[in-house]
Amino acid sequence: MSPCPQDAHCPQCPHCNGALETPLACSTCGALLSVAPETPPHLILDMELAWACADDDLQRNHRRFSRMVHPDFYATAAPAERELAEHNSALLNSAYDILADDLTRAEWLLEHLGGPTDKEERQMPQEFLMEVMDWNETLAAHACGQSSDEDLDSLRRDLHARRAAVAADLGRHLDPLPEPGAPALLEVRRLLNAARYIERSLEHAAADQA
Repeated sequence: MSPCPQDAHCPQCPHCNGALETPLACSTCGALLSVAPETPPHLILDMELAWACADDDLQRNHRRFSRMVHPDFYATAAPAERELAEHNSALLNSAYDILADDLTRAEWLLEHLGGPTDKEERQMPQEFLMEVMDWNETLAAHACGQSSDEDLDSLRRDLHARRAAVAADLGRHLDPLPEPGAPALLEVRRLLNAARYIERSLEHAAADQA
């Protein structure tokens, strides 16, 4: 069993008093447990509350806990237990989706730390503004047949590279995690606004090329 994630207290199973690796179920006695939907994803997956998220650990824990809560293993159980297995399996998969994607993980951490929402802060870092104009011009030109597929391919490569750079910048602001409400969270919000714009541009480029 891995160490307790920070800010957790290693709760015990109410049925056998065994230490819980995940609040979803007990690995000692096999009991399914009721879990609040708002349970943090790092607690569900027995990970530390941190920006860094080792893929190997995340995948290993997801596979292990999936075997504990997968509805297929409760096909002959009572209806209430089958429903709980479905609920906990959905929570596990949702937690995995949050932690496995760098932007989604950063968004959750920002909310967890009390940072601004995208409605409270709509700006992007200043250096993105000229790039956004260039991206929009290329997309508009291709939509009107005034640029080639090669131009669009070049834009997509630029957008993927920019997304990776934004993820690296997010890591520099979130590792170590700032204090709740810290000024650094404003820049995290702006970087995430830029990242989401990049993703929308990638979707637009993919649709134009389809």
